[in-house]
Amino acid sequence: MINSRVKQASINPSRLKIQNLAQFITTNSQSQPYHSHHSHKPTSKSSPKTERPHKPTRNLLRKPIPLLADLKQIHDPDEAISLFHDYQQTGFKHDYPTYSCLVYKLAKSRNFEAVETLLGYLQTHYIRCRETLFIGLIRHYGKAQLVDKAVELFHNMGSSFNCSHSIQSFNAVLNVLVDNGRCDAANEMLRSCSKNGIWLNSVSFNIIIKMWLEKGDWEMAHQVFDEMLEREVEPTVVTYNCQIGFLCKRGDVEGGKSLFQDMVRKGKKPNAVSYALLMEGLCFSGKYKEAKKLMFDMEYQGCKVKIVNYGVLMTGLLKRGEIGEANNLLVEMKKRRIKPDVVIYNMLIIYFCKEGKTIEAYRMLIDMQIAGCNPNAATYRMVVDGFCKTREFEEGLKVLNAMLMSKHFPRMETVRCLILGLLDKGKVEDACFVLEEMEKRKKRFDFDSWEVIVKDSCSSDRSVSRLLDELVF
Repeated sequence: MINSRVKQASINPSRLKIQNLAQFITTNSQSQPYHSHHSHKPTSKSSPKTERPHKPTRNLLRKPIPLLADLKQIHDPDEAISLFHDYQQTGFKHDYPTYSCLVYKLAKSRNFEAVETLLGYLQTHYIRCRETLFIGLIRHYGKAQLVDKAVELFHNMGSSFNCSHSIQSFNAVLNVLVDNGRCDAANEMLRSCSKNGIWLNSVSFNIIIKMWLEKGDWEMAHQVFDEMLEREVEPTVVTYNCQIGFLCKRGDVEGGKSLFQDMVRKGKKPNAVSYALLMEGLCFSGKYKEAKKLMFDMEYQGCKVKIVNYGVLMTGLLKRGEIGEANNLLVEMKKRRIKPDVVIYNMLIIYFCKEGKTIEAYRMLIDMQIAGCNPNAATYRMVVDGFCKTREFEEGLKVLNAMLMSKHFPRMETVRCLILGLLDKGKVEDACFVLEEMEKRKKRFDFDSWEVIVKDSCSSDRSVSRLLDELVF
């Protein structure tokens, strides 16, 4: 048993070709269909009968496979292939767990040619695969826009790999088709599901309903919803929520309410998102008070208020410029022990920065940190941009320092603006500090940005020797 990676690889990972992969896995011709390779000697009649350990104990006695642990730590797909080969050279017999791990690695890195080679081997040697492997591959094909490959793999699961379809793999393909704009193909697949022996569930219909709603076709979405009811497939809260959201965004709040009431009548308990969608529609229609009343009604109905509901109200207030009420809402959240998240704080910071109230934005940044909410890259960037906008570049540099300590880095446009501002204030040392931090993080300006910085420095008759050094080196 090998407990660490083999250091001397017999194949250079960077030069490994797909045909080499096919060649060395073929040598593993003694691999058997999926099973454990731990040998067990049969108990003789004369030997005393040993008590069979109960299931938890047996699981604890199961030894881990070192190769799987090693493969999970490797990010370079070529190195993973090389390690896979090295283990085989020591006499290790690969089976489904190790093959599936390597397939996932290769698919994630989009080395689909190598994936096809491994799939061919699994098929030829009758190594039985689980459906989860194919679902993962279907999704990776979809992300790489290899839609036809995803569909082909789905259809070949049974005939080529002796792995039966289920509604999970069907829905995975359906999602791939929708995400890649193959709406007609997705609709056709839904219609022909019976040919594949698939019984549709609510997820299948939800995918198609969302597809039509994203295309703005309410009639088709509602037609699919009616078909769902005709087939006696129980709609979920998600089914209703996506339709309520569509109607409310379109301005048809009454239509959204009607669907909401229909959901309640049919015994589906609305969740916080259901109420948030209606509240958003009301705020959009200028009915803030009604939206806030709805938030208290949801508590009366036994639905716990969440951040998303306060987020809707906060958005409505800030759009109307009611910053005082927005701050009161923040205080109310804290009193009710609902911890504001980074999204809530960012809403307020965006408003302050747009209004040129950068000191208030900075205070909000400090407040959120004191409250235990970590700012994200967008939080820091907005405050730095805000200080640049009000030409408070030294304050912007302080925030940049905090941003760097949090392992975030601003956009290059922000950096350029900050450097130019610092130079304009005569803060050459500070400008050089920013350039040095860029260098540490391997960030680079393009030629146009450098040209602007150098021209601005020279035209202001300032010492720019260090800036020129940065440009040359």
